[in-house]
Amino acid sequence: MNDLETISSYKDLVRRLRLSLGWAGAQFGLTLLLILLGLAWTRLPDKHVWQVALTLIVPLLLAISVLELEAGTMRALADDDGRRVKLVWGACTLLVWVALFLACWAVLDWCDDQIPMWAGYLNSRASAGGRITVFTYEHIQRWLTLAEWLLRWIVIPGKITPYAMASSQWGWRIPWRKIIRLLLSWRWWPVVVLAALVGVALPEHFFAGIPHGTVSHQIWAVALKLAVSYVLAVGSGILLLGWAAVLLVRTAPGSDGACLLLSEGGADSGGDA
Repeated sequence: MNDLETISSYKDLVRRLRLSLGWAGAQFGLTLLLILLGLAWTRLPDKHVWQVALTLIVPLLLAISVLELEAGTMRALADDDGRRVKLVWGACTLLVWVALFLACWAVLDWCDDQIPMWAGYLNSRASAGGRITVFTYEHIQRWLTLAEWLLRWIVIPGKITPYAMASSQWGWRIPWRKIIRLLLSWRWWPVVVLAALVGVALPEHFFAGIPHGTVSHQIWAVALKLAVSYVLAVGSGILLLGWAAVLLVRTAPGSDGACLLLSEGGADSGGDA
């Protein structure tokens, strides 16, 4: 039964991705456009009053566009149960989750600066033999860096994403118990890990080597790496949102996912008959 339910969940994910192709395409195209507009905003002059006003208005418009794009994508991947708030209100609720994410990010940035000091302290507290074998400064620094990476790219996004997905649809009428069941589901975290590895770790690996070849070759190589990294990052984000939409339905009380599975199985068996 569990295997059949897992297959049914994958089919549901593919269905949702197919039905939201327009928003998925917007994620790839509009996100790049917004990034380029953000870079152009940093180059705006501020010699005149209208230019100063433009430098204040542009980031506000960019922020609104990003929130609308993300909320629209989340809603396209999810089911409309008739209790949705308007898109603008769903987008506004994302501000809270963005602020929470940035606050966690700032804390992790501070921790990142403290890792060398913490590694030195923990190394000094180890035994004489441990300091030169297992608990060396380099080992401890590597472990702390890995822990910080896991918190930044797996734990925090994995916890915030389901809440953002829910509030983009229902505002602050968030189904807390359903989300807690999702966070405790073994089906959720492997996809979070996969999204982090594909969208973050793999692109980081692209730029780990030493550049070689002619200047022209290096420019094309960097451009290709940036393009692939962008596609992987956006694609893994869409995949994560789609899987969250699947599990939000299938972690409802009363084994709704199992009921859906049985109905699908009945339809399949009827068709075979």
